[in-house]
Amino acid sequence: MLIASLDQAHSLGDALGFVFPHDPGTVAGIARVAPGVDVIEIDSLALLEDRFADVRSLLAKGGNHNHGIDLASLDPAELTGLPGVQELLMLIEIAAYVDEAEWDVVIVDCPPSADMVRLITAPETLLNYLERLWPRHARAMSAVGTDLRKAVLAASVERIVSSVTRVRDLLADRARTSARLVTGPEQVAVTEARRVRSAAALLGLRLAAVVVNKVLPAVPPPGDSAHPAVHWYLNRRAEQLEVVARLHEQLDDVPIIVAAHAGAEPVGVGSLTAFSYAVDTPMPPNTQAADSGVAMVRWESGSGVDSVYAMRMRMPAVDPGTLRLGRVEDDLIVGVDGVRRRVALAPVLRRCTVSGAELDDGHLVVRFRPDPHVWPADPNYPKASAHEQ
Repeated sequence: MLIASLDQAHSLGDALGFVFPHDPGTVAGIARVAPGVDVIEIDSLALLEDRFADVRSLLAKGGNHNHGIDLASLDPAELTGLPGVQELLMLIEIAAYVDEAEWDVVIVDCPPSADMVRLITAPETLLNYLERLWPRHARAMSAVGTDLRKAVLAASVERIVSSVTRVRDLLADRARTSARLVTGPEQVAVTEARRVRSAAALLGLRLAAVVVNKVLPAVPPPGDSAHPAVHWYLNRRAEQLEVVARLHEQLDDVPIIVAAHAGAEPVGVGSLTAFSYAVDTPMPPNTQAADSGVAMVRWESGSGVDSVYAMRMRMPAVDPGTLRLGRVEDDLIVGVDGVRRRVALAPVLRRCTVSGAELDDGHLVVRFRPDPHVWPADPNYPKASAHEQ
């Protein structure tokens, strides 16, 4: 098993009671803390410097003419402000560990939920921007052209696209990847868990469990002369159990795991083992397929320009007030709870306009009607059928 921390606060070593070597300018390696348990804290800045040195070396082979694009002259520190760069490099590193197949399980210790969502969306965001700024067909033409430096640059971009695509596909692979949300037994945790639930569904990430940490354990009923502190304890525990009950109500398709408060702070592999639970916690069988983030499209009524098509996506635990929809070319932009996803429309919907949208029993339903300006003259086009994308 490999435990990899993406949290730049480097708290994994503190929790394990282990000091990782962090030499300036070097990428920290993997360390073994127990039989069969390897750990690594990924330093995104050191990783950026290491990987960018390879890119500059490759670009330098293309000659001196830069066509206005001189990436080789940049310093890695200049790239740290670009959104998503460090996050993407860390995810690519994790994907490489997975591809090595040296470990049965790779556990990724992520930063808080807002940063985690940004991590998950980074691959798709970069791929979309690259396709718009330098489409694949244009890169292919540059790769086979006579300009050596432009060909090397195109090859470098293709290598980046390949790596980022592998990360995106790994995150979306529900058979290999799942997430566990660790939260506390406070009322604000219910709202945060609901947001993460809706974001995970929108992004196609399988949320396998919610772990409620530091729940006070049960104690025997107090006597008549019990100290006031005992009553405070019982009241606090009752409040925590109410939070757990609300989580069960709002996240009825996700297992809720309660981790009891241990009193002393758990530090070290031995102490943390006491809080371990099965990594392959199964989800309820009725959610394995329904929560895949797949958009289903079906014909509802009419024919020709009077047809009505409905696109249906699983969207549980969504705050209706945060739902936002937009259209960019052949994509539908869906936003909920501060998270956006660009959904490629099925071919039939690209000739349509949005006529309405609603949330129906944990699903987002968007209806489309043909645009008469681009719809084919054949009144039977297309035949009534169901599509999946």
